Amino acid sequence: MKYRVDDLAARAAVSVDTVRYYQAKGLLPPPERDGRISWYSDEHLQRLERIRALKDNGFTLASIARLLSGEHPADEALVAAVVSSDDALSGTSEMSLEELSQRTGVSPALLEAIEREGLLAPRDIGGAKRYSNDDADAVQAGLALLEAGLPLGELLALARTHDAAMRDVAAEAVDLFARFVRDPIRAQTTSESEAAERLVTAFRTMLPAVTSLVARHFRRVLLDVARERIEGELEDVT
Repeated sequence: MKYRVDDLAARAAVSVDTVRYYQAKGLLPPPERDGRISWYSDEHLQRLERIRALKDNGFTLASIARLLSGEHPADEALVAAVVSSDDALSGTSEMSLEELSQRTGVSPALLEAIEREGLLAPRDIGGAKRYSNDDADAVQAGLALLEAGLPLGELLALARTHDAAMRDVAAEAVDLFARFVRDPIRAQTTSESEAAERLVTAFRTMLPAVTSLVARHFRRVLLDVARERIEGELEDVT
């Protein structure tokens, strides 16, 4: 099949400007020229569909360019495993902001404020933010804390502090995975399919272990600090 640029864009569900932008960035091969007319093929359509799938899986355009050029294809399987694990933990991200607002009874403006503090983690799907059941549960947990008497400003400040600390821990954990698991697997294997399988297996083994370790440690520390605070106040009274 041959397509003019507007036909190709329509079939791929993107704009003509997007097609031309991807072409300028080297993500699409140049079309055939027939005088002043550019003709695109099924190869271009398949490439656009792959770009969209990679974007939905969280890849940046720079990463997509490297994958399309054949660089580190095993990472595509690894990111797909990350996305599927996220879906398994939080539920499918299918709610809009307005739908999340209707479900939780919280205004969109307040939800956006909560999101800025890191309590919500929407995903970009097709250029739109989508929220999951996990996001709805987080909002409900926040409401329970407000009903218990915590001021909104103080709760958001706590969320901001927690988010920053957890991102530091997560960044270090990902760095350890890259240095001691991913990079050695890449160096030891000559087959990209074998590397992809080993990376995905290692990730799926380590994710629940790390998640359990961090969650258990935070709960333990929280209870220890609470006990120490109560015991200290009792000692001050006596």
